Amino acid sequence: MDNIHILQLGEEDWRGKYEMPKGIDFEYASVLKESPPKPYDLIFLDRTPTGEEIEALYQASKTYTIFVTEKVNAYGRMAWLYDSRKVQLLATDDIQRFLLEEVRYYFPKPYGEKFEPKNLAIAQEFSGSVKWNGSYSVVLKGEFGEEFRQIAYWRNNIPILQGQVIDLWLEYQKDSGVEISLTTTHFLVGSISEVVGEWEFSEEDLRRVVRIEGKRSQENIFVSLQARGSGELRIIALHDRYSRGRHGYFLPGGERYETSGREEIFCYFDPGDRKPPLNVYFSGYKTAQGFEGYHLMKSMGCPFLLLAEQRLEGGGCYVGSREYEMMFVDVIRKYMEELDFTSDQVILSGISMGSCGALYYGCDIRPHAMIVGKPVASLGNVAVNERLHRPGGFPSSLDVLFYQCGSLSADAVKTLNEKFWNKFDAVNWGGSKFIISYMIEDDYDGDAYDTLLSHLRSGGVEVYGKGIHGRHNDNTLAIVNWFSSQFKKILYEDFGRR
Repeated sequence: MDNIHILQLGEEDWRGKYEMPKGIDFEYASVLKESPPKPYDLIFLDRTPTGEEIEALYQASKTYTIFVTEKVNAYGRMAWLYDSRKVQLLATDDIQRFLLEEVRYYFPKPYGEKFEPKNLAIAQEFSGSVKWNGSYSVVLKGEFGEEFRQIAYWRNNIPILQGQVIDLWLEYQKDSGVEISLTTTHFLVGSISEVVGEWEFSEEDLRRVVRIEGKRSQENIFVSLQARGSGELRIIALHDRYSRGRHGYFLPGGERYETSGREEIFCYFDPGDRKPPLNVYFSGYKTAQGFEGYHLMKSMGCPFLLLAEQRLEGGGCYVGSREYEMMFVDVIRKYMEELDFTSDQVILSGISMGSCGALYYGCDIRPHAMIVGKPVASLGNVAVNERLHRPGGFPSSLDVLFYQCGSLSADAVKTLNEKFWNKFDAVNWGGSKFIISYMIEDDYDGDAYDTLLSHLRSGGVEVYGKGIHGRHNDNTLAIVNWFSSQFKKILYEDFGRR
């Protein structure tokens, strides 16, 4: 992992006072004259900065990564930095512990993944039925025995470094007659027999994210699932992510929410300069888990909210149960309220799978504008196109259809399409703007742009469209360039931001 880049501003260099952890690049400055080319991963303030230094600190920092001691006053311009960068207090008597135990969670590059279903193996001793549902889940049904025994395991091990922490989250469903536990076995790198530790996690433990810490220089973690009792067990997904401990998910300050069915959503809020608009960006298809669009949204200087989901393979297009969908609506409204913004001070955005979220939740928020690229609206049609128009191009679309409707039939396709359009048609879109770049020969949802136009029957709607020749993934760069330029244009023309 890359070293953690740290700045300490104060009257005394902490390197002469405290023990420093490994894996950091520590810089001390008695005066901060200018910002570095890229922001620090972590900043400690041990005195109140001047006005000029506050401006430099704003540019040199990431939100949620500035810590101040009791010596720092939170008045005037410094109060603004507190709000815009979500500054946190670090007690002087806690500095040493924080350096040795907490600094490690501020690594620069986040990472997360979901084990592919093909890497899940079922124990040979299990004599019940096994059913694979695409890339979504594996259903085991039968007798598991009176005592816990291995029922499944994941073939690929998880590498972990000394001092590193990994988050594990298991998605599953089961009958009440089935009980499970999860075991992690740690092997020393280079060996397949030297076990350096083994931990078992009960169902009660699995109600929360499980955290595993590397104790040796480098280890490999083998994960297996045990079960007992009888009935049905649905193994959906095992996720592993570089842990931020109590400091967030994926990014420092990142939030995680889950439904009663163990489905997750993630969000990251940056207050920016706390002036309108709030830019909301829905991540697109991602097998490497995390947020998308951070640098683009941050470069605009506005408050922004990143949203992501990690279901299925690369995402489930942001649709689901009412409980699941309301989490997205509640999160957006939560930060609208924090900023005291109205719906006409919000922009929803996304590209491809992210466009599903922007358009779908636009129905709830009624934002000033929706800026989308490669729009996807009729999700049922996307699945149909997998058979003849795009064979093998996006098989996850079949998982989305089956997951939402329990079938791949024509009726299921119609039901999934109507899930979007019924919601869309119930909204008065007067006063909203649709800014859309689309692929003319799109092989996902080829009629999305024309269909959107046909369903926009409200007065006072503005639509800006740009068609680019090619299939869905033929010219993403052109889509992103137009997407970015239109974002900047609307910020300038509608909100007076240069």
